[in-house]
Amino acid sequence: MTLPSDRSNDRVSRRAVLAAGSTGIAGSVAGCTDRIQQLITGTASDQLSITILTLPTDNDRQAIKIARRLEEKLKAVGINVRIEPRADPELLQTVLLEHDFDCYISRHPGGHDPDYLYETFHSKFAPEAGWQNPYGLVNTEIDDALERQRSTAGSEREQAVGEVLDRLAQTHPIVPICVPDERRLVRTDRFDGWNDHHLGTRLGFLGLEPKDDAFEDDVVLNAVITDSSPSRNINPLAAPYRYRGAFVDLLYDSVATEDDGEIRPWLAEDWEWDDAVATVTLRSNCRFHDGEPVTADDVKFTYDFLNDTSLGAREGLSPAPRYRGLGDAVESVTAVDDRTVRMRFSTSDEVGELAFTVPILPKHIWKTAVEDSLESGAKPIQGTWEIVTTDEIPTIGSGPFALTEQEPRSHLRFERFDDHFTRRGYVDLPEPHVDELVFHVEPNSGAAVNQLEAGNADMTASILGSETVGEVPSGLELVESESWTFYHIGFNVRNSPFSNLHFRRNVARLIDRESIVADVFNGQASPTVTPVAAEWVPDDLEWDGEAPYAPFFRDETDSEGTSELDVERAKRAFERHGFQYDEDGEYIVRS
Repeated sequence: MTLPSDRSNDRVSRRAVLAAGSTGIAGSVAGCTDRIQQLITGTASDQLSITILTLPTDNDRQAIKIARRLEEKLKAVGINVRIEPRADPELLQTVLLEHDFDCYISRHPGGHDPDYLYETFHSKFAPEAGWQNPYGLVNTEIDDALERQRSTAGSEREQAVGEVLDRLAQTHPIVPICVPDERRLVRTDRFDGWNDHHLGTRLGFLGLEPKDDAFEDDVVLNAVITDSSPSRNINPLAAPYRYRGAFVDLLYDSVATEDDGEIRPWLAEDWEWDDAVATVTLRSNCRFHDGEPVTADDVKFTYDFLNDTSLGAREGLSPAPRYRGLGDAVESVTAVDDRTVRMRFSTSDEVGELAFTVPILPKHIWKTAVEDSLESGAKPIQGTWEIVTTDEIPTIGSGPFALTEQEPRSHLRFERFDDHFTRRGYVDLPEPHVDELVFHVEPNSGAAVNQLEAGNADMTASILGSETVGEVPSGLELVESESWTFYHIGFNVRNSPFSNLHFRRNVARLIDRESIVADVFNGQASPTVTPVAAEWVPDDLEWDGEAPYAPFFRDETDSEGTSELDVERAKRAFERHGFQYDEDGEYIVRS
Protein backbone atom coordinates (compact mmCIF):
# COMPACT_ATOMS: atom_id res chain seq x y z
CA MET A 1 0.00 0.00 0.00
CA THR A 2 1.51 3.33 -1.00
CA LEU A 3 1.08 6.82 0.31
CA PRO A 4 1.34 8.92 -2.87
CA SER A 5 2.13 12.58 -2.62
CA ASP A 6 -0.49 15.04 -3.76
CA ARG A 7 1.82 16.98 -6.05
CA SER A 8 5.21 16.33 -7.55
CA ASN A 9 6.61 19.08 -5.37
CA ASP A 10 5.09 17.71 -2.15
CA ARG A 11 7.58 16.95 0.56
CA VAL A 12 8.93 13.40 0.29
CA SER A 13 11.11 12.07 3.09
CA ARG A 14 12.91 8.89 3.88
CA ARG A 15 10.16 8.14 6.40
CA ALA A 16 7.46 8.44 3.75
CA VAL A 17 9.33 6.01 1.53
CA LEU A 18 9.64 3.57 4.41
CA ALA A 19 5.97 4.06 5.23
CA ALA A 20 5.00 3.14 1.67
CA GLY A 21 5.89 -0.48 2.28
CA SER A 22 5.04 -0.63 5.95
CA THR A 23 3.17 -3.72 7.00
CA GLY A 24 2.24 -1.82 10.14
CA ILE A 25 0.18 0.62 8.09
CA ALA A 26 -1.36 -2.19 6.13
CA GLY A 27 -2.20 -3.89 9.40
CA SER A 28 -3.96 -0.82 10.72
CA VAL A 29 -6.32 -0.89 7.72
CA ALA A 30 -6.89 -4.64 7.87
CA GLY A 31 -10.51 -5.54 8.44
CA CYS A 32 -11.73 -2.25 6.95
CA THR A 33 -11.63 -3.29 3.28
CA ASP A 34 -15.36 -3.92 3.02
CA ARG A 35 -16.23 -0.56 4.54
CA ILE A 36 -13.83 1.28 2.23
CA GLN A 37 -15.26 -0.59 -0.78
CA GLN A 38 -18.75 0.48 0.22
CA LEU A 39 -17.62 4.08 0.23
CA ILE A 40 -16.16 3.68 -3.24
CA THR A 41 -18.82 1.62 -4.99
CA GLY A 42 -22.01 2.09 -3.01
CA THR A 43 -24.91 4.24 -4.09
CA ALA A 44 -24.39 7.82 -2.99
CA SER A 45 -27.28 8.93 -0.85
CA ASP A 46 -26.09 11.53 1.65
CA GLN A 47 -23.18 13.64 2.71
CA LEU A 48 -20.48 12.13 4.88
CA SER A 49 -20.98 13.52 8.38
CA ILE A 50 -18.88 13.35 11.53
CA THR A 51 -19.26 14.68 15.07
CA ILE A 52 -16.42 16.39 16.93
CA LEU A 53 -16.68 16.12 20.72
CA THR A 54 -14.89 18.73 22.76
CA LEU A 55 -15.17 20.87 25.89
CA PRO A 56 -17.34 23.97 26.34
CA THR A 57 -15.73 27.40 26.19
CA ASP A 58 -15.71 27.85 29.98
CA ASN A 59 -13.99 24.50 30.46
CA ASP A 60 -11.37 24.92 27.73
CA ARG A 61 -11.43 27.87 25.35
CA GLN A 62 -8.51 26.52 23.32
CA ALA A 63 -10.11 23.11 22.68
CA ILE A 64 -13.32 24.62 21.30
CA LYS A 65 -11.34 27.01 19.10
CA ILE A 66 -9.34 24.13 17.63
CA ALA A 67 -12.60 22.26 17.03
CA ARG A 68 -14.04 25.22 15.14
CA ARG A 69 -10.94 25.46 12.97
CA LEU A 70 -11.14 21.77 12.14
CA GLU A 71 -14.85 22.14 11.44
CA GLU A 72 -14.11 24.94 8.97
CA LYS A 73 -11.48 22.87 7.14
CA LEU A 74 -13.61 19.72 7.01
CA LYS A 75 -16.56 21.63 5.61
CA ALA A 76 -14.28 23.22 3.02
CA VAL A 77 -13.39 19.76 1.66
CA GLY A 78 -17.03 18.64 1.64
CA ILE A 79 -17.57 16.85 4.95
CA ASN A 80 -20.53 17.72 7.13
CA VAL A 81 -19.50 18.42 10.72
CA ARG A 82 -21.26 18.88 14.03
CA ILE A 83 -19.42 20.11 17.13
CA GLU A 84 -20.81 18.75 20.38
CA PRO A 85 -19.40 20.38 23.54
CA ARG A 86 -19.50 18.24 26.67
CA ALA A 87 -18.26 18.89 30.19
CA ASP A 88 -15.09 17.04 31.21
CA PRO A 89 -16.63 13.98 32.93
CA GLU A 90 -19.25 13.52 30.19
CA LEU A 91 -16.63 13.76 27.45
CA LEU A 92 -14.36 11.27 29.19
CA GLN A 93 -17.28 8.94 29.91
CA THR A 94 -18.19 8.87 26.21
CA VAL A 95 -14.64 8.40 24.95
CA LEU A 96 -13.03 6.23 27.63
CA LEU A 97 -15.87 4.04 28.82
CA GLU A 98 -18.48 3.98 26.06
CA HIS A 99 -16.18 4.33 23.01
CA ASP A 100 -19.12 6.10 21.34
CA PHE A 101 -17.48 8.86 19.32
CA ASP A 102 -16.14 9.77 15.89
CA CYS A 103 -13.38 12.06 17.06
CA TYR A 104 -12.72 14.49 19.89
CA ILE A 105 -10.42 17.39 20.73
CA SER A 106 -9.02 17.82 24.21
CA ARG A 107 -5.90 18.10 26.33
CA HIS A 108 -4.25 14.78 27.17
CA PRO A 109 -2.43 14.47 30.53
CA GLY A 110 0.56 12.73 28.93
CA GLY A 111 3.29 11.71 31.36
CA HIS A 112 6.89 12.37 32.28
CA ASP A 113 7.85 8.89 31.01
CA PRO A 114 6.75 7.48 27.63
CA ASP A 115 5.71 4.12 29.09
CA TYR A 116 2.21 5.58 29.39
CA LEU A 117 2.00 4.95 25.63
CA TYR A 118 1.84 1.22 26.41
CA GLU A 119 -1.63 1.32 27.93
CA THR A 120 -2.72 4.10 25.59
CA PHE A 121 -2.07 2.27 22.31
CA HIS A 122 -1.40 -1.46 22.87
CA SER A 123 -3.98 -3.55 21.04
CA LYS A 124 -4.52 -5.96 23.95
CA PHE A 125 -6.26 -3.14 25.83
CA ALA A 126 -8.55 -2.10 22.96
CA PRO A 127 -11.60 -4.04 24.23
CA GLU A 128 -11.32 -2.56 27.72
CA ALA A 129 -12.94 0.55 29.16
CA GLY A 130 -10.77 3.26 30.65
CA TRP A 131 -7.65 5.18 29.77
CA GLN A 132 -6.31 2.09 28.03
CA ASN A 133 -6.44 2.36 24.21
CA PRO A 134 -9.75 4.24 23.91
CA TYR A 135 -9.08 4.64 20.17
CA GLY A 136 -9.31 0.91 19.42
CA LEU A 137 -5.97 0.86 17.60
CA VAL A 138 -4.76 -2.59 16.52
CA ASN A 139 -1.24 -2.61 15.10
CA THR A 140 1.16 -5.47 15.77
CA GLU A 141 4.30 -3.48 14.93
CA ILE A 142 3.36 -0.79 17.44
CA ASP A 143 2.62 -3.55 19.98
CA ASP A 144 6.06 -5.09 19.43
CA ALA A 145 7.83 -1.74 19.87
CA LEU A 146 5.76 -0.94 22.98
CA GLU A 147 6.77 -4.25 24.52
CA ARG A 148 10.44 -3.71 23.66
CA GLN A 149 10.49 -0.33 25.39
CA ARG A 150 9.22 -2.09 28.52
CA SER A 151 11.87 -4.80 28.53
CA THR A 152 14.92 -2.64 27.76
CA ALA A 153 16.71 0.35 29.23
CA GLY A 154 19.04 3.16 28.18
CA SER A 155 19.70 3.63 24.46
CA GLU A 156 17.82 0.44 23.52
CA ARG A 157 14.72 1.75 25.21
CA GLU A 158 15.11 5.15 23.54
CA GLN A 159 15.30 3.40 20.17
CA ALA A 160 12.14 1.38 20.88
CA VAL A 161 10.28 4.50 22.02
CA GLY A 162 11.40 6.24 18.83
CA GLU A 163 9.97 3.41 16.76
CA VAL A 164 6.65 3.64 18.63
CA LEU A 165 6.50 7.37 17.95
CA ASP A 166 7.36 6.91 14.28
CA ARG A 167 4.62 4.30 13.81
CA LEU A 168 2.09 6.49 15.62
CA ALA A 169 3.05 9.42 13.39
CA GLN A 170 2.30 7.21 10.36
CA THR A 171 -0.94 5.62 11.50
CA HIS A 172 -2.59 8.64 13.18
CA PRO A 173 -4.81 7.15 15.90
CA ILE A 174 -4.37 10.64 17.35
CA VAL A 175 -3.04 13.90 15.98
CA PRO A 176 -0.88 15.69 18.57
CA ILE A 177 -1.14 19.44 17.96
CA CYS A 178 0.81 21.38 20.55
CA VAL A 179 2.22 21.39 24.07
CA PRO A 180 0.80 24.39 25.95
CA ASP A 181 2.92 26.36 28.35
CA GLU A 182 2.04 25.24 31.88
CA ARG A 183 1.50 28.37 33.93
CA ARG A 184 0.00 29.06 37.32
CA LEU A 185 -0.43 32.31 39.18
CA VAL A 186 0.56 32.58 42.86
CA ARG A 187 0.53 35.26 45.54
CA THR A 188 3.90 36.11 47.03
CA ASP A 189 2.81 37.66 50.32
CA ARG A 190 1.94 34.57 52.37
CA PHE A 191 4.12 31.64 51.24
CA ASP A 192 7.65 30.94 50.03
CA GLY A 193 8.78 27.95 48.00
CA TRP A 194 6.51 28.19 44.95
CA ASN A 195 9.32 27.26 42.56
CA ASP A 196 10.83 24.41 44.57
CA HIS A 197 8.73 21.63 42.98
CA HIS A 198 6.28 21.15 40.12
CA LEU A 199 2.94 22.61 41.25
CA GLY A 200 1.04 19.89 39.42
CA THR A 201 2.42 17.23 41.78
CA ARG A 202 2.11 16.36 45.47
CA LEU A 203 5.57 17.77 46.14
CA GLY A 204 4.46 21.17 44.89
CA PHE A 205 2.11 21.46 47.88
CA LEU A 206 4.65 20.18 50.40
CA GLY A 207 7.49 22.32 51.63
CA LEU A 208 5.63 25.60 51.06
CA GLU A 209 6.59 27.72 54.03
CA PRO A 210 4.33 30.40 55.50
CA LYS A 211 5.96 33.80 55.82
CA ASP A 212 6.56 35.29 59.23
CA ASP A 213 3.49 37.01 60.68
CA ALA A 214 1.35 36.00 57.67
CA PHE A 215 -0.92 33.84 59.85
CA GLU A 216 -2.23 34.38 63.35
CA ASP A 217 -3.78 30.94 63.76
CA ASP A 218 -3.91 27.88 61.48
CA VAL A 219 -1.99 28.05 58.21
CA VAL A 220 -4.55 27.68 55.39
CA LEU A 221 -3.57 27.53 51.73
CA ASN A 222 -6.45 28.61 49.47
CA ALA A 223 -6.16 27.35 45.91
CA VAL A 224 -8.49 27.78 42.94
CA ILE A 225 -9.38 25.06 40.43
CA THR A 226 -11.36 25.46 37.21
CA ASP A 227 -12.37 21.80 36.95
CA SER A 228 -15.19 20.84 39.30
CA SER A 229 -14.65 17.09 38.80
CA PRO A 230 -12.64 16.48 42.01
CA SER A 231 -15.35 18.16 44.06
CA ARG A 232 -17.89 15.70 42.66
CA ASN A 233 -15.91 12.46 42.69
CA ILE A 234 -12.59 11.72 44.38
CA ASN A 235 -12.55 7.95 43.73
CA PRO A 236 -8.94 7.38 42.57
CA LEU A 237 -10.05 4.84 39.95
CA ALA A 238 -12.94 6.81 38.41
CA ALA A 239 -11.67 7.31 34.84
CA PRO A 240 -13.98 10.20 33.84
CA TYR A 241 -12.91 12.22 36.89
CA ARG A 242 -9.25 11.32 37.36
CA TYR A 243 -6.71 12.39 34.82
CA ARG A 244 -4.72 15.33 36.10
CA GLY A 245 -4.09 17.16 39.37
CA ALA A 246 -2.42 16.21 42.64
CA PHE A 247 -5.54 15.38 44.64
CA VAL A 248 -5.09 11.60 44.66
CA ASP A 249 -1.40 11.86 45.52
CA LEU A 250 -2.15 14.15 48.46
CA LEU A 251 -4.69 11.67 49.83
CA TYR A 252 -2.98 8.37 49.01
CA ASP A 253 0.64 7.38 49.42
CA SER A 254 2.45 5.38 46.78
CA VAL A 255 5.51 3.19 47.15
CA ALA A 256 7.52 5.83 45.25
CA THR A 257 7.00 9.33 43.89
CA GLU A 258 8.11 11.15 40.77
CA ASP A 259 10.40 14.10 41.47
CA ASP A 260 11.77 16.12 38.56
CA GLY A 261 11.73 13.11 36.27
CA GLU A 262 13.25 10.75 38.83
CA ILE A 263 11.54 8.00 40.84
CA ARG A 264 12.44 8.20 44.53
CA PRO A 265 11.21 6.31 47.63
CA TRP A 266 8.03 7.59 49.26
CA LEU A 267 6.06 5.07 51.33
CA ALA A 268 9.02 2.77 50.75
CA GLU A 269 12.11 3.28 52.83
CA ASP A 270 14.12 1.68 50.04
CA TRP A 271 14.12 -1.24 47.58
CA GLU A 272 16.60 -3.65 46.06
CA TRP A 273 16.51 -5.26 42.61
CA ASP A 274 17.57 -8.81 41.76
CA ASP A 275 16.71 -10.25 38.34
CA ALA A 276 13.37 -8.44 37.78
CA VAL A 277 12.37 -8.89 41.42
CA ALA A 278 12.17 -5.87 43.72
CA THR A 279 12.26 -6.34 47.48
CA VAL A 280 10.59 -3.26 48.96
CA THR A 281 10.93 -2.22 52.59
CA LEU A 282 8.12 0.05 53.78
CA ARG A 283 8.61 2.84 56.30
CA SER A 284 7.76 1.83 59.84
CA ASN A 285 4.63 2.79 61.78
CA CYS A 286 2.69 4.26 58.85
CA ARG A 287 -1.06 4.56 59.27
CA PHE A 288 -4.15 5.28 57.22
CA HIS A 289 -6.23 8.32 58.07
CA ASP A 290 -8.61 6.13 60.13
CA GLY A 291 -5.75 4.89 62.33
CA GLU A 292 -5.34 1.44 60.76
CA PRO A 293 -1.73 0.42 60.03
CA VAL A 294 -0.33 0.43 56.48
CA THR A 295 1.19 -2.99 55.84
CA ALA A 296 2.67 -5.04 53.04
CA ASP A 297 -0.72 -6.73 52.74
CA ASP A 298 -2.26 -3.40 51.65
CA VAL A 299 0.41 -3.08 48.96
CA LYS A 300 -0.26 -6.61 47.72
CA PHE A 301 -4.00 -6.02 47.78
CA THR A 302 -3.65 -2.83 45.72
CA TYR A 303 -1.76 -4.45 42.84
CA ASP A 304 -4.02 -7.53 42.87
CA PHE A 305 -7.06 -5.23 42.89
CA LEU A 306 -5.82 -3.15 39.94
CA ASN A 307 -5.50 -6.39 38.00
CA ASP A 308 -9.00 -7.59 38.94
CA THR A 309 -11.39 -5.25 40.73
CA SER A 310 -13.87 -8.11 41.18
CA LEU A 311 -11.30 -9.97 43.34
CA GLY A 312 -12.03 -13.20 41.49
CA ALA A 313 -15.83 -12.92 41.56
CA ARG A 314 -16.09 -12.49 37.79
CA GLU A 315 -15.30 -15.11 35.20
CA GLY A 316 -12.29 -13.46 33.65
CA LEU A 317 -10.60 -10.34 34.95
CA SER A 318 -12.09 -6.91 35.56
CA PRO A 319 -9.06 -4.60 35.50
CA ALA A 320 -9.21 -1.06 36.84
CA PRO A 321 -9.81 1.69 34.25
CA ARG A 322 -6.89 3.65 35.72
CA TYR A 323 -3.23 2.62 36.21
CA ARG A 324 -3.78 -0.34 33.85
CA GLY A 325 -0.38 -0.23 32.20
CA LEU A 326 1.45 0.16 35.49
CA GLY A 327 -0.45 -2.69 37.10
CA ASP A 328 0.17 -4.88 34.05
CA ALA A 329 3.94 -4.54 34.62
CA VAL A 330 3.63 -6.49 37.89
CA GLU A 331 3.59 -10.27 37.57
CA SER A 332 3.16 -11.08 41.25
CA VAL A 333 3.30 -9.50 44.71
CA THR A 334 4.16 -11.31 47.93
CA ALA A 335 3.80 -9.85 51.41
CA VAL A 336 6.87 -11.30 53.14
CA ASP A 337 6.09 -9.64 56.47
CA ASP A 338 4.32 -6.47 57.60
CA ARG A 339 6.98 -4.17 56.13
CA THR A 340 8.46 -6.24 53.30
CA VAL A 341 7.00 -6.72 49.84
CA ARG A 342 8.49 -8.83 47.08
CA MET A 343 7.36 -7.78 43.60
CA ARG A 344 8.16 -9.65 40.39
CA PHE A 345 8.00 -7.65 37.14
CA SER A 346 7.59 -8.50 33.48
CA THR A 347 9.54 -5.36 32.57
CA SER A 348 12.94 -3.79 33.01
CA ASP A 349 13.80 -2.25 36.37
CA GLU A 350 13.48 1.21 34.78
CA VAL A 351 9.85 0.65 33.83
CA GLY A 352 9.13 -1.43 36.93
CA GLU A 353 9.89 1.50 39.19
CA LEU A 354 7.17 3.51 37.43
CA ALA A 355 4.69 0.95 38.77
CA PHE A 356 5.68 2.04 42.29
CA THR A 357 3.72 5.28 41.74
CA VAL A 358 0.16 3.88 41.94
CA PRO A 359 -1.92 4.90 45.01
CA ILE A 360 -1.88 2.32 47.80
CA LEU A 361 -5.45 1.51 48.83
CA PRO A 362 -6.50 0.34 52.31
CA LYS A 363 -7.50 -3.31 52.03
CA HIS A 364 -9.95 -3.08 54.94
CA ILE A 365 -11.93 -0.37 53.10
CA TRP A 366 -11.86 -1.56 49.49
CA LYS A 367 -12.21 -5.30 50.06
CA THR A 368 -15.28 -4.66 52.19
CA ALA A 369 -16.71 -2.31 49.54
CA VAL A 370 -16.28 -4.98 46.84
CA GLU A 371 -17.90 -7.67 48.98
CA ASP A 372 -20.85 -5.42 49.92
CA SER A 373 -21.38 -4.40 46.30
CA LEU A 374 -21.37 -8.00 45.07
CA GLU A 375 -23.77 -9.06 47.83
CA SER A 376 -26.19 -6.35 46.73
CA GLY A 377 -26.22 -7.84 43.22
CA ALA A 378 -23.81 -5.54 41.42
CA LYS A 379 -22.21 -6.88 38.24
CA PRO A 380 -18.42 -6.34 38.12
CA ILE A 381 -18.37 -5.17 34.52
CA GLN A 382 -14.87 -4.04 33.58
CA GLY A 383 -14.32 -0.32 33.91
CA THR A 384 -17.91 0.67 34.63
CA TRP A 385 -19.15 -1.08 37.76
CA GLU A 386 -19.77 1.02 40.85
CA ILE A 387 -16.51 0.17 42.62
CA VAL A 388 -14.54 2.13 40.01
CA THR A 389 -17.16 4.83 39.38
CA THR A 390 -18.91 5.66 42.66
CA ASP A 391 -17.91 8.38 45.09
CA GLU A 392 -19.46 6.43 47.96
CA ILE A 393 -16.35 4.53 49.07
CA PRO A 394 -14.80 6.24 52.11
CA THR A 395 -11.92 8.47 51.03
CA ILE A 396 -9.38 6.97 53.38
CA GLY A 397 -5.73 7.02 52.38
CA SER A 398 -2.45 7.36 54.19
CA GLY A 399 -1.19 10.48 52.38
CA PRO A 400 0.07 13.76 53.84
CA PHE A 401 -3.46 15.24 53.80
CA ALA A 402 -6.89 13.83 54.68
CA LEU A 403 -10.17 14.88 53.09
CA THR A 404 -12.43 16.64 55.60
CA GLU A 405 -15.05 18.35 53.41
CA GLN A 406 -16.33 17.94 49.86
CA GLU A 407 -18.98 20.26 48.46
CA PRO A 408 -19.81 19.48 44.81
CA ARG A 409 -18.98 22.32 42.41
CA SER A 410 -17.96 24.47 45.37
CA HIS A 411 -14.84 23.32 47.24
CA LEU A 412 -12.70 20.57 48.73
CA ARG A 413 -11.05 20.86 52.13
CA PHE A 414 -8.00 18.85 53.25
CA GLU A 415 -6.41 18.72 56.69
CA ARG A 416 -2.77 17.86 57.28
CA PHE A 417 -2.26 14.31 58.54
CA ASP A 418 0.20 14.84 61.36
CA ASP A 419 1.07 11.14 61.65
CA HIS A 420 2.48 11.14 58.12
CA PHE A 421 6.11 10.11 57.71
CA THR A 422 7.03 13.42 56.04
CA ARG A 423 6.56 14.99 59.50
CA ARG A 424 9.41 12.91 60.91
CA GLY A 425 12.53 15.00 61.22
CA TYR A 426 14.87 12.27 59.97
CA VAL A 427 12.96 11.69 56.69
CA ASP A 428 14.60 13.56 53.81
CA LEU A 429 11.40 14.67 52.05
CA PRO A 430 9.52 18.00 51.86
CA GLU A 431 7.44 18.52 55.01
CA PRO A 432 3.89 19.90 54.84
CA HIS A 433 3.75 23.14 56.85
CA VAL A 434 0.17 23.90 55.83
CA ASP A 435 -2.55 22.97 58.30
CA GLU A 436 -5.33 23.03 55.70
CA LEU A 437 -5.62 23.00 51.92
CA VAL A 438 -8.85 24.39 50.46
CA PHE A 439 -9.55 24.08 46.73
CA HIS A 440 -12.26 26.47 45.55
CA VAL A 441 -14.04 25.81 42.26
CA GLU A 442 -14.29 28.68 39.74
CA PRO A 443 -15.83 28.42 36.26
CA ASN A 444 -12.78 29.54 34.25
CA SER A 445 -9.25 30.91 34.40
CA GLY A 446 -10.38 34.54 34.37
CA ALA A 447 -12.52 34.04 37.46
CA ALA A 448 -9.65 32.17 39.14
CA VAL A 449 -7.25 35.07 38.56
CA ASN A 450 -9.85 37.49 39.94
CA GLN A 451 -9.85 35.54 43.22
CA LEU A 452 -6.09 35.96 43.54
CA GLU A 453 -6.23 39.67 42.73
CA ALA A 454 -8.94 40.12 45.37
CA GLY A 455 -6.75 38.37 47.96
CA ASN A 456 -9.15 35.45 48.38
CA ALA A 457 -6.75 32.76 47.14
CA ASP A 458 -3.04 31.99 47.15
CA MET A 459 -2.66 30.10 43.86
CA THR A 460 -4.38 28.80 40.75
CA ALA A 461 -3.95 25.04 41.10
CA SER A 462 -5.35 24.47 37.61
CA ILE A 463 -3.26 25.36 34.56
CA LEU A 464 -4.23 28.80 33.26
CA GLY A 465 -5.69 29.24 29.81
CA SER A 466 -3.42 31.10 27.39
CA GLU A 467 -5.94 33.93 27.08
CA THR A 468 -5.84 34.78 30.78
CA VAL A 469 -2.64 36.43 31.90
CA GLY A 470 -1.13 39.45 30.21
CA GLU A 471 0.78 41.72 32.53
CA VAL A 472 1.18 40.06 35.94
CA PRO A 473 -0.46 42.21 38.64
CA SER A 474 1.62 43.49 41.54
CA GLY A 475 1.97 41.00 44.38
CA LEU A 476 1.46 38.01 42.07
CA GLU A 477 3.99 35.76 40.37
CA LEU A 478 3.64 33.60 37.27
CA VAL A 479 5.10 30.13 37.86
CA GLU A 480 5.98 28.14 34.75
CA SER A 481 6.45 24.37 34.99
CA GLU A 482 7.50 21.64 32.60
CA SER A 483 4.46 20.50 30.65
CA TRP A 484 3.67 16.89 29.78
CA THR A 485 0.15 17.65 28.56
CA PHE A 486 -0.68 18.16 24.91
CA TYR A 487 -3.70 19.12 22.82
CA HIS A 488 -4.72 16.51 20.30
CA ILE A 489 -7.42 15.08 18.07
CA GLY A 490 -8.39 11.52 18.98
CA PHE A 491 -9.99 9.22 16.40
CA ASN A 492 -12.20 6.19 16.97
CA VAL A 493 -10.45 3.83 14.56
CA ARG A 494 -13.01 1.08 15.19
CA ASN A 495 -15.58 2.70 12.93
CA SER A 496 -15.80 4.22 9.46
CA PRO A 497 -14.61 6.69 8.29
CA PHE A 498 -11.78 6.86 10.84
CA SER A 499 -11.08 3.14 10.43
CA ASN A 500 -9.56 4.19 7.10
CA LEU A 501 -5.91 5.13 7.56
CA HIS A 502 -5.91 7.47 4.56
CA PHE A 503 -8.96 9.33 5.83
CA ARG A 504 -7.21 9.90 9.16
CA ARG A 505 -4.08 11.02 7.38
CA ASN A 506 -5.93 13.48 5.19
CA VAL A 507 -7.80 14.90 8.19
CA ALA A 508 -4.43 15.28 9.93
CA ARG A 509 -3.26 17.27 6.89
CA LEU A 510 -6.00 19.83 7.52
CA ILE A 511 -4.25 20.89 10.75
CA ASP A 512 -1.93 23.91 10.64
CA ARG A 513 -0.20 23.68 14.01
CA GLU A 514 1.76 26.91 13.74
CA SER A 515 -1.31 29.06 13.08
CA ILE A 516 -3.13 27.32 15.95
CA VAL A 517 -0.24 28.09 18.31
CA ALA A 518 -0.11 31.71 17.14
CA ASP A 519 -3.83 32.47 17.06
CA VAL A 520 -5.45 30.09 19.55
CA PHE A 521 -2.66 29.99 22.16
CA ASN A 522 -1.25 33.49 21.66
CA GLY A 523 2.13 31.89 21.07
CA GLN A 524 2.09 30.23 24.50
CA ALA A 525 2.53 26.68 23.21
CA SER A 526 4.90 24.61 21.07
CA PRO A 527 3.80 22.68 17.96
CA THR A 528 4.39 18.94 18.19
CA VAL A 529 3.78 15.74 16.24
CA THR A 530 4.59 13.42 19.14
CA PRO A 531 2.72 12.73 22.41
CA VAL A 532 5.75 12.59 24.73
CA ALA A 533 8.06 14.89 26.68
CA ALA A 534 10.59 16.71 24.50
CA GLU A 535 13.62 14.75 25.71
CA TRP A 536 12.15 11.53 24.27
CA VAL A 537 11.44 12.89 20.77
CA PRO A 538 13.77 11.47 18.06
CA ASP A 539 15.60 14.03 15.93
CA ASP A 540 13.60 13.20 12.79
CA LEU A 541 10.29 13.79 14.60
CA GLU A 542 11.19 17.11 16.16
CA TRP A 543 9.01 19.95 14.91
CA ASP A 544 10.72 21.72 12.02
CA GLY A 545 7.76 23.62 10.61
CA GLU A 546 5.92 20.66 9.05
CA ALA A 547 4.49 17.32 10.15
CA PRO A 548 6.69 14.61 8.55
CA TYR A 549 3.97 12.17 7.47
CA ALA A 550 1.01 14.53 7.23
CA PRO A 551 2.12 18.02 6.12
CA PHE A 552 -0.58 20.66 6.07
CA PHE A 553 -2.38 21.11 2.73
CA ARG A 554 -0.94 24.59 2.51
CA ASP A 555 -1.90 26.83 -0.40
CA GLU A 556 1.50 27.28 -2.01
CA THR A 557 0.25 30.08 -4.24
CA ASP A 558 -0.30 32.25 -1.17
CA SER A 559 2.48 34.82 -1.49
CA GLU A 560 2.31 35.66 2.21
CA GLY A 561 2.96 32.05 3.27
CA THR A 562 0.07 32.11 5.72
CA SER A 563 -2.19 29.28 6.82
CA GLU A 564 -4.55 29.14 3.86
CA LEU A 565 -5.82 25.68 2.97
CA ASP A 566 -5.45 24.44 -0.63
CA VAL A 567 -8.98 23.11 -0.82
CA GLU A 568 -8.73 21.56 -4.27
CA ARG A 569 -5.53 19.70 -3.46
CA ALA A 570 -7.11 18.36 -0.27
CA LYS A 571 -10.21 17.22 -2.15
CA ARG A 572 -8.12 15.38 -4.73
CA ALA A 573 -6.30 13.58 -1.93
CA PHE A 574 -9.59 12.35 -0.46
CA GLU A 575 -10.69 11.22 -3.93
CA ARG A 576 -7.48 9.30 -4.60
CA HIS A 577 -7.94 7.45 -1.35
CA GLY A 578 -11.38 6.14 -2.22
CA PHE A 579 -13.80 8.85 -1.13
CA GLN A 580 -16.37 9.86 -3.70
CA TYR A 581 -17.66 13.38 -4.29
CA ASP A 582 -21.10 14.24 -5.62
CA GLU A 583 -21.56 15.02 -9.31
CA ASP A 584 -20.75 18.69 -8.73
CA GLY A 585 -17.61 17.85 -6.77
CA GLU A 586 -18.93 19.72 -3.75
CA TYR A 587 -19.08 17.19 -0.94
CA ILE A 588 -18.10 13.64 -0.01
CA VAL A 589 -20.99 11.21 -0.08
CA ARG A 590 -21.39 8.05 1.94
CA SER A 591 -23.20 4.90 0.91
